[in-house]
Amino acid sequence: MLNTETPSPQHTELDLYGVNQLVAALVDDQALAVQAVQAAAPAISAAVTAMLPRIAAGGRLLYVGAGTSGRLGILDSVELFPTFSWPHGRAQALLAGGLGAMFEAVEGAEDNASKGASDLRLTYPVYNDVVLLIAASGTTPYVLGALKAARTVGALTIGIANNPATPLLNGADIGICLDTGPEVISGSTRLKAGTAQKIALNTLSSALMVRLHKVYGNLMVDMHASNAKLVERALRLTVQATGAEPERARAMLERCHFQVKLAIVALLKNTEVEQAQRLLDEADGDVRRAIR
Repeated sequence: MLNTETPSPQHTELDLYGVNQLVAALVDDQALAVQAVQAAAPAISAAVTAMLPRIAAGGRLLYVGAGTSGRLGILDSVELFPTFSWPHGRAQALLAGGLGAMFEAVEGAEDNASKGASDLRLTYPVYNDVVLLIAASGTTPYVLGALKAARTVGALTIGIANNPATPLLNGADIGICLDTGPEVISGSTRLKAGTAQKIALNTLSSALMVRLHKVYGNLMVDMHASNAKLVERALRLTVQATGAEPERARAMLERCHFQVKLAIVALLKNTEVEQAQRLLDEADGDVRRAIR
């Protein structure tokens, strides 16, 4: 039996717990998610290293999953645009049962391997694409079908599962095993298995974006200021990075159409926006290189 499906030997009378004890049991079990990701750190590092040259060469991030795993893939993909101005077309997610399954479970969709393969083929994957395949069990047919289709074109495949030595981990170019063990509520992988997947996806995509010069220091300087809150965040980031007075920083941001990177270079180099853009282009978008 898969670890994630095995009844936990702890909390066998969970339904009899008082509220405080029940909440403590559920919260405390989540700590094991962090431990599982920490144990997988070498594999995550290997994945980031392998992803970088393909994405830098124009590849896309393609997420594939079913149920909770698929929904977490969608969440990671859609947040890359506002956080890092990552183009929508270069972060796509496939969910067994279609996007409607984001809000309502589509029973049986995850059992269709041929559908997983055909859905992935419809994204027209190529060599430089990175396919992130997520399945708590490591055996989900929909995800395995997509894995097979991805491998036929040579795309980089990253398997993320919560059970060791499963077909997904064995079949992917790089397998990331998040061995979270049995769930407090037996088989409910939306609990710590899902938490571990979320941490791993956050880490993979964020580390990749740092390596792609989307971050200066620890500041998210390539964000997309699409609402009032984010406009104010852009201002704070620019002030933090440059030490400029808020009024001067805001004026420069307005001239730069609220591109934080561009405003930082223009302010620190005390140059015109056009020259700052040339410096950034020559530095491949790296703020540190641009301001040297």
